[in-house]
Amino acid sequence: MRTLAHDSGAQLDPDPSRVVARLFLPGGSTPGGSSRTEAVLERVLATPETEVAAAAAAVIERFGNRHDDLPAILGRNAAMVRSLTAIELSPELAILVGSVFTAEFGVEGTALCNPSAVPHPDQSGLEPGQLRVLLSLRSIGEFHLSSIQFAEAVIGPGHSWEFAPRIRPLELATIGDGQWTKDHFLRAVEHSGHTDELARAIAQSLPDTFGSSAIEEAVQQLREPLLRQPDARAQLELIRLIAGSSYQAVFDEDSRLSQRVLLPVADEESRGVEDARFVRFTDADGRSQYLGTYTAYNGHAIANRLLVTEDFRTFGVHRLTGPASQAKGMAMFPRPVGGRLLALGRGDGESIGLTSSPDGLDWSAEEPVYRPEYLWDAVQSGNCGPPIEVEAGWLVLTHGVGPMRNYCIGAILLDLDDPSRVLATLPQPLLETEGERRNGYVPNVAYSCGGIVHEGTLWLPYGIADDRIRVARVELDALLGAMRGR
Repeated sequence: MRTLAHDSGAQLDPDPSRVVARLFLPGGSTPGGSSRTEAVLERVLATPETEVAAAAAAVIERFGNRHDDLPAILGRNAAMVRSLTAIELSPELAILVGSVFTAEFGVEGTALCNPSAVPHPDQSGLEPGQLRVLLSLRSIGEFHLSSIQFAEAVIGPGHSWEFAPRIRPLELATIGDGQWTKDHFLRAVEHSGHTDELARAIAQSLPDTFGSSAIEEAVQQLREPLLRQPDARAQLELIRLIAGSSYQAVFDEDSRLSQRVLLPVADEESRGVEDARFVRFTDADGRSQYLGTYTAYNGHAIANRLLVTEDFRTFGVHRLTGPASQAKGMAMFPRPVGGRLLALGRGDGESIGLTSSPDGLDWSAEEPVYRPEYLWDAVQSGNCGPPIEVEAGWLVLTHGVGPMRNYCIGAILLDLDDPSRVLATLPQPLLETEGERRNGYVPNVAYSCGGIVHEGTLWLPYGIADDRIRVARVELDALLGAMRGR
């Protein structure tokens, strides 16, 4: 099948040397297993004193160039188990102890895919006709655990796309208090299916706006009779999980964009943060910031969540509520439409729906906008990123699944003033994998989380076979001209 898009020649491959050092508790990650922390600690502490310094030095020599300040990382992990022993840890012994409770994790050791693209906050130093692009990337590592990384590229002049080199070592964020409003917190509790006296009593002592830790402080002030109510312990655990589901992630100011990795933090994203769809959002007052919706997975259920940032160094991470939050693939419009915040999703699992929100946090039930209507999207259709505003309407890149579970990228056009109205559809795929490019981690998949238009050309970074990233382009006029009106 001949497609409209042209290959740019640019490609990003997964790099297994991009690793982070994470706390490792032996036995704790084995299904059905129990932690062996204390026994392992005792064995390490039995190391003869004359051997400790040499063993610690060997660890730093072997792994130090793969991480920024490895002794500090190991020291922090040693402190995690320090309470299990009365022995004072020397700097060398702390490194040795920390090393056996630390493991490297290759964030893209399995795959690199599903990019989204937005204009970079920094457009300095470019030639006429160039645009610097910021990309979010889905990285897949051990146990199929997904995280979010970033990359940079420059479009132009002309039909050129060049990825900037990605830098190592990688950096993890410092995690801090998330921000809540009382109304959103109560909606989150209600959304979980629980509204009892315990939650209401906690809410009464909270201000209108507060940090996550304030909820724990409110719990400590509860009266004893409430804590003796049936299911009180289970309710408190749920409330604590909800409180921690919003957080702040801050990277060191000296870190570079491509060094930053967002790993799962909250309970509902413990098995992966997937397919971020970033958009530069401009509100009714003209203020712009970047919003990124992504899919959280805990091994049992999925949920849409929201990243908010102005500089891609400090991120507010938010739990979403409402019917549309318990799905995947949400993509926000880049501005309010008719006074409402809008987003596209796939709440029914097979078609594109439209949802709205007063605040970007609480989302209504989706109303169907586009249902599969061609053989190549007969199984399901969904968005491939936020709608792109063009003169003719809202251009929405879509994915369609057809025979042999083949994922293609297509397009539909929505009305600018009434995005529930489809103006045109592309009857054939805009892009699909062919030949050897069909092969990879998940064969026959072409998938994107967001393209970008520059000087009349739609640029489309996309994942191939859930394995690697390539970039295609299509002239906007040619794409719109190939679409079939409704």
